[in-house]
Amino acid sequence: MFEGLSDKLDRAFKVLKGHGHITEINVAETLKDVRKALLDADVSFKIAKQFTDQVKEKALGENVLTAVSPGQLMIKIVHDELVELMGGDKTDINIKINPSIILIAGLQGSGKTTFSGKLAKWVKSKRGKNPLLVACDVYRPAAIEQLKIIGTQVEVPVYTEDGNMNPVVIARNAVKEAKKKGHDLVIIDTAGRLAIDEEMMKEISSVKDAVNPHEILFVVDSMTGQDAVNTAREFNERLDFDGVVLTKLDGDTRGGAALSIKSVVNKPIKFVSSGEKMDAIDIFYPGRMADRILGMGDIVSLVEKAQEQFDTEEARKLQKRIAKDQFDFNDFITQIQQIKKMGNVKDLMTMIPGVGKAVKDLDIDDNAFKGIEAIIKSMTPEERINPVVLNGSRRKRIAMGSGTSVQEVNKLLKQFDETRRMMKMMTKSGNVAKLMGKK
Repeated sequence: MFEGLSDKLDRAFKVLKGHGHITEINVAETLKDVRKALLDADVSFKIAKQFTDQVKEKALGENVLTAVSPGQLMIKIVHDELVELMGGDKTDINIKINPSIILIAGLQGSGKTTFSGKLAKWVKSKRGKNPLLVACDVYRPAAIEQLKIIGTQVEVPVYTEDGNMNPVVIARNAVKEAKKKGHDLVIIDTAGRLAIDEEMMKEISSVKDAVNPHEILFVVDSMTGQDAVNTAREFNERLDFDGVVLTKLDGDTRGGAALSIKSVVNKPIKFVSSGEKMDAIDIFYPGRMADRILGMGDIVSLVEKAQEQFDTEEARKLQKRIAKDQFDFNDFITQIQQIKKMGNVKDLMTMIPGVGKAVKDLDIDDNAFKGIEAIIKSMTPEERINPVVLNGSRRKRIAMGSGTSVQEVNKLLKQFDETRRMMKMMTKSGNVAKLMGKK
């Protein structure tokens, strides 16, 4: 997401490179390119113009410090304005009441049902909630079955009523069921249409009136760009929703919906999601998104993802094994598996400051670790624990068993030795302890 915008903004800031100070002429030239970049990202002309006018006003009113170049100052101003454009601070969902009711709305194909499952898993694992999913899409073929499958995947029960075609009654009964079974959160997946129509609006308004939700989330496919923003406006006029969810971010390199939607409907983006995996859901942080747009990475999100997957107690045990020179291939493959749980490898790399631009054109396969895992799994338990026994004949057997070459096996063994040596050096210097927060 935002690849095209990031490249164009980067080129726009180069206009100021080499200038000793900010003038109306070089600011105008830069902002002309910034406005074009926003328009190409499917931001409306009105919002793009307002944005650049505000940046111009701030830029011309700033005194450039000797330690800061005009280009750096402009990036800082654009960054701050992007954060404001996307909503300022992150906004949480309202799930304090027991049971809390969340109504999911949106057009057909926007990803409502998948998001409902992702949200159920998220509130269960991150907020300690006991959610109930409710199937109120009684029109789309197999919609109820889809939610049941997702419910099984995320280990959350799904409330359905066979033969009942009245979503208002289903929703009302589901809330009663939640109270009876001790569920503290109800997530209602509603029907969408291929386009906004009066019948659809009346129905979802009736569901809203029947259950009086504490939170209404409007799910929108970010790939529809400016159309998504227009749809959000019409839904908001009828539902007065509380927040926006942007789905399918992995398919949109422009990002116009994310940049425009807050200023059009004056409602915050609360979640973003990409892909079909049930853990591919994130709280929307405007500041972090602005960092990524401007190529600054998103190290905070990267650290948070790592903390979610890496067990502190296991990390301490690993540190002791490294210190005693006992780090082996069993530990090595465990670390690889934990990294894979963090998400798409290329996405993770773009979160590292300075790395995003370097990898954007590279084809980094999500199966990058597949060969390494195959080699390690082809080793005997003894070989994993004590790699020094790996002579020529053993290496040949491992290569055949893993579908790789002896050269690839040798390369992995060399990398493993270097990793083990580096880890031991870090342990001796105390850096590993510092990384894990020890004093």
